[in-house]
Amino acid sequence: MCGIIGAASSRNVGKLLIQGLHKMEYRGYDSAGIALHQKDHVTRLRALGKVQALEDLMIEHKPKSKLGIAHTRWATHGKPSEANAHPHASSEQIYIVHNGIIENYKELTKKLKDSGYQFASQTDSELIAHLIHHHYKNNDLLCAMQLAIKELEGAYAIAAVDLNHKDQLVIARYKSPLLIGVGIEENFAASDPLALAQLTSDFVFLEDGDTAVVKKDSYEIFDAKSKSVNREVTHLDIETSSVTKGEFSHFMEKEIFEQPQSASNTLESRLGSNDVLDNIFGLGSSEIFSETKRIQFVACGTSLHAGKVGRFWFEEIAGIPCYVDFASEYRYRNPLVEDGTLFVTISQSGETADTLAALRYAKDKDYLSTLSICNVPTSSLARESDHVLFTNAGPEIGVASTKAFTTQLVSLLLLSMSIAKSQDKNPIMREAITKELKDLPAAINASLDTKTAIQKITPAIAEKNNALFLGRGIFFPIVQEGALKLKEISYIHAEAYPAGELKHGPLALVDDSIPIVALSPENDLTEKLISNLEEVKARGGTLYVFGEGQDQFTIDSGSYIGMPKCNKFIAPIIYTIPLQILAYYVACHRGTDLDQPRNLAKSVTVESVSYTHLTLPTKA
Repeated sequence: MCGIIGAASSRNVGKLLIQGLHKMEYRGYDSAGIALHQKDHVTRLRALGKVQALEDLMIEHKPKSKLGIAHTRWATHGKPSEANAHPHASSEQIYIVHNGIIENYKELTKKLKDSGYQFASQTDSELIAHLIHHHYKNNDLLCAMQLAIKELEGAYAIAAVDLNHKDQLVIARYKSPLLIGVGIEENFAASDPLALAQLTSDFVFLEDGDTAVVKKDSYEIFDAKSKSVNREVTHLDIETSSVTKGEFSHFMEKEIFEQPQSASNTLESRLGSNDVLDNIFGLGSSEIFSETKRIQFVACGTSLHAGKVGRFWFEEIAGIPCYVDFASEYRYRNPLVEDGTLFVTISQSGETADTLAALRYAKDKDYLSTLSICNVPTSSLARESDHVLFTNAGPEIGVASTKAFTTQLVSLLLLSMSIAKSQDKNPIMREAITKELKDLPAAINASLDTKTAIQKITPAIAEKNNALFLGRGIFFPIVQEGALKLKEISYIHAEAYPAGELKHGPLALVDDSIPIVALSPENDLTEKLISNLEEVKARGGTLYVFGEGQDQFTIDSGSYIGMPKCNKFIAPIIYTIPLQILAYYVACHRGTDLDQPRNLAKSVTVESVSYTHLTLPTKA
């Protein structure tokens, strides 16, 4: 969610820190700030709004420093304001930046106020600075950090500097991502390796409970028992092109048009001549699949929609039942675990707090095994799951997920085939799907050609404040995803319904003022869908229908957009593409900040609810 970057270097770090914040803007934020160690003081600059506002302050004040920390904030406690922006300070001595939520902040804040500390913000993060200062003895920032975090409940990634040390920063991690970037005569800390692109390709990922001292020429990591430990250095090649827009106007547009290649990347080395290969989810996964009797999906947002699509495939291809749960709700209903249930999490970032918490909860249950579908190999979700398949979509910068969703669908299709193969089910069907998947990148390219037709209908939809999306069967979760995209980036209220449910309430919404978007592929439900759309037509509804042929249906008001013909199993992936394009151009027409839509973050690394009290944060 928020973004942390820190640096200890032999060169001035201010520009490096600002560049790192720019690279993390995709995560979502409302303010930004920086603290730079000077000879006899720490310069702190904070700004509400974009990182550019903070950069303008840097240009104005021109601070020079070889040690600093910086942050982009997304409000969870306290409204967006300069006073609530990070870094937070205690007694002009300790300066910290923090990602996460401190759940016992009220208790700790009262304790610190009783000890004489004065608070300048409404955040839960400021108490961390005061708590470290409270424990600060003998110029030992590391010891103060280690004592302070023992009192914290919740999730945190923390970076701190203090006035007495111009050459070191101290960091700590628990249930919120944090890593060390290893350079030459400089070392870094960050919540996202993208923040350090072009600075280093060598990273050390901290584990829960770790603390570390980072200096320009060294770093030392300590585990939860304060014992010095070694963590593996991971080499990652982060291409600059992945974090720049290139010829496109927005990251979202770029990522929509990257989908033929990202789908190809997901499929690479996972298909044989006529079937899925064995153990593509990790060594021993095929043996686990042979024992799988049912699937429990847990995910959030777009990833949850992928799970809903996957359920249709698993039941048809592998012949096993599936359950799909919101990760934020799963743990709170005391779920029953049936024998032979495989627990599957889906997440682009692998750091989604609710999904991670669900996985950790599931570890104590009698699940057959845990498996994740994830885009980030170094993520907590990937490291903590028994088995994993990486989507290999490449960095996704736009907040509204596009290529991550379609590659998740490809991965779920591969998983359903893998389970069916391990149980010797439907070999002819698996061979047909293999052929379809090999043709998938070309089919996605063909679906991108709907761009011109969609641009023509954009103005009519962009002027509306509501929209209705309709689909049937496996296409219902696809229209749910389409409605979500429109909501996320254009701020148009959009709802999705199974078309067969029109008479059970949604038909009351239909008039000439609400655009109705429908998916009409050629399948067993086409005639039923057409009957549903005739009901909409009869009530003066404006229809925008995506389908493979208009022979059986005419539109009085609206438009029919022709889709390329595609086979049954890849059709949900292909029909996702025009809904992404539609949302994108409607948002462009309305002039919204669609790469960084208001109130949203790319990676939700704090829970939707508190572990203990189930209290809602200021923003979801």
